Amino acid sequence: MTDRSAPLKILFYVQHLLGIGHLRRTATLTRHMMRSGFDVTVVSGGHEIDVDLGGARLVQLPATRATDLYFKVLVDEDGQQIDDNWRENRKDILLDLWREVQPDILIFELFPFGRRQMRFEILPLLEAATSSVNPPLIVSSVRDILVAQTKPGRNDEMLGLVDKYFDHVMVHGDPELISLDTTFPHTARIQDKIFYTGYVVDRTGTKGGPEAAGAGEVIVSSGGGAVGTDLLKIAMQARALSSAKDKIWRLMVGTNVENAVFDELARLAPPGVIVERARKDFTSLLMNCALSISQGGYNTVMETLYAKCRAVIVPYAGGLETEQTLRARLLAEKGVLQIADEEGLTPAILAHAVDAALSGLPAGAEINVDGGARTVALLKDWVGRER
Repeated sequence: MTDRSAPLKILFYVQHLLGIGHLRRTATLTRHMMRSGFDVTVVSGGHEIDVDLGGARLVQLPATRATDLYFKVLVDEDGQQIDDNWRENRKDILLDLWREVQPDILIFELFPFGRRQMRFEILPLLEAATSSVNPPLIVSSVRDILVAQTKPGRNDEMLGLVDKYFDHVMVHGDPELISLDTTFPHTARIQDKIFYTGYVVDRTGTKGGPEAAGAGEVIVSSGGGAVGTDLLKIAMQARALSSAKDKIWRLMVGTNVENAVFDELARLAPPGVIVERARKDFTSLLMNCALSISQGGYNTVMETLYAKCRAVIVPYAGGLETEQTLRARLLAEKGVLQIADEEGLTPAILAHAVDAALSGLPAGAEINVDGGARTVALLKDWVGRER
């Protein structure tokens, strides 16, 4: 550990491959850490995104992304499939950063419960950290719901990595809504390392008057990835069929969506529909809108609940994903939002869900959304014991 008078140093590893939800949650946590006096370095392996890290240092690794919904093929910034030379170079950069920062706390977003494709650099980093003279506290930072693993031995592999390398696992959820063992029924083996923080919510949005951004509008978003274009097209057609046909519908296109697709959406937009790229003030749009239509990813759902706006969720169910559907159904059962299935979605079905949401109560649920503050408190407590 470092000198007691110096700020505690955190190295926070995050890799987004399809959407940017993992990076956004990391950014929200990082802002909390910076405000509480930590010295944070975020090392990101996905494509570069402009996010507010609260003054933390950002180190951008050579970027990679997934080309399919199953994360089977990873490509570099030029669209070329990554190879062993590329992996070796990134591993060396990451290890050099570790030696430079010498953190008191090393945090991995999702790993070892995901991002198995990045073992080529994560495992050498873990070995370097655990074998160092002053080993850091090593923490896994995971969302409330994990993707079910069906391949033999995969769950044992995850548990073995937790046993070998990790001091703690922070689950950014509320067990009163859903506990980790709902989607990872092996938690008993690592129960003593699991700590729930509550949900992590970006609270930077501001409530304004009639002239505020998004006031009285229907905000349609498909996350930061490239998989929500169909929802945006259906929403355009649903407007005229809904009771919100006289409102402005603002469609937020994800940062990964290609320019050609964005241009097509802009051409298709009828009067009263605005098409634009995802905005940094998205949380303020939610605070002021009449209705939110989204895919139901972790960040957007929690920001919707915090904003207490009326909401329709169309959970993404492509590839291996079960997360959004499960979370949305649990919240729909609490009566806090409307849900429309992605499969078989039509403009008429979406319009019906919009009407039901507008005639119902605003979103809101009695769940713990203090995940940022609780994360900071846990880290300080754990490091305090080490010191």
